[in-house]
Amino acid sequence: MKFSASSAALLKALTTTGGAVPAKSTLPILECILFEQVDEKRLSLSATDLEVTIVQQVEVQFESASARRIAVPARRLLDTLRALPEVPISFEANEEFQIVLTTDAGEYKMSGHDGGDYPSLPDMDPEHTIETSGDLVRRAIEKTSFAVSKDALRPAMMGVYFQIGPEPGRAVATDGHRLVRMQMDSMTSDEEANFIIPEKALSLANKILSGETCVILVDAGYACFDAGDTRILVRLIAEAYPNYEAVIPKDNDKQIVVERNALLAAVKRVSLYSSNLTPQIKLMLHEDHIKIEAQDIERSSEAHETVPCEYNGESMPIGFNATYLNEVLGHIDDDEVVIEFSSPNRAGVVTPQTQRDGEHALMLIMPVMLNH
Repeated sequence: MKFSASSAALLKALTTTGGAVPAKSTLPILECILFEQVDEKRLSLSATDLEVTIVQQVEVQFESASARRIAVPARRLLDTLRALPEVPISFEANEEFQIVLTTDAGEYKMSGHDGGDYPSLPDMDPEHTIETSGDLVRRAIEKTSFAVSKDALRPAMMGVYFQIGPEPGRAVATDGHRLVRMQMDSMTSDEEANFIIPEKALSLANKILSGETCVILVDAGYACFDAGDTRILVRLIAEAYPNYEAVIPKDNDKQIVVERNALLAAVKRVSLYSSNLTPQIKLMLHEDHIKIEAQDIERSSEAHETVPCEYNGESMPIGFNATYLNEVLGHIDDDEVVIEFSSPNRAGVVTPQTQRDGEHALMLIMPVMLNH
């Protein structure tokens, strides 16, 4: 295989693909990127960790195609291209998979591997085709993935649950302490498709996808995000997602309306004085203000702040994990948030005062038992 290309274009394509290369693997060839010739002007780059596969095509100028598939050490190649200025570069690999990179100023040699030894890419038989946009998928990821569980004992909750059909699509994530449900009017398909995508795969997709059209293909075991020259194939989490609707309280008679930035900033400051073990804060609710309190008995420290609000219930305390409350508030877009609940030991439902066009965001946060 021999081709020439812009070092910057090749680096950009390799950086995209390199997201799926494992840092260390029991299969050394997985630490490589598979180069395959598509036609006279296009090179396909593939990488996989056997859970996530990224395939990226890039334009190059082929001069020879004696070896149509070669596995190239990812880290060394990426580090070399990052250290080069933007220059024309020549890539040549012989039948023994010895690789030579050449620029007008130097030459770099490394050993590759037979591309025939690289694991086969997933062979999908799509059951569902969902036409959407990269921006919409990214928004669903950004607004939900922070709430994904890290608990390997609950594998279903270690991903984002997508429910897409004729009705507005939903993306859901929960770790048992907080829950996010993003409903998007324009994410639809003719048939019902429910699937769970691991958080790691969504993190990669979030970096790669952008405004262009994105087609999501789904079969029994895999999902594929197809966006122009880029494909991201993901092994789905084969578990039943919990009945999240059952934990969203419907009988909330108390409501707080508060400026998001003011509450978020106060919670961040006051929580600095909470215990390191349990970053617990207390919200003392009053008709026209919230008093936010925290204390760390071991370090003899405490803090409190007052934030104006509108509240329609009787004065009462409610406790939250400050980290969880910060993250929920930080993922609301509107200037004002609405928090609805029924009692200090029932989940609070957090929504923006004004929803964005075409979507409905709902976040839920569980209270904690107050110890002061």
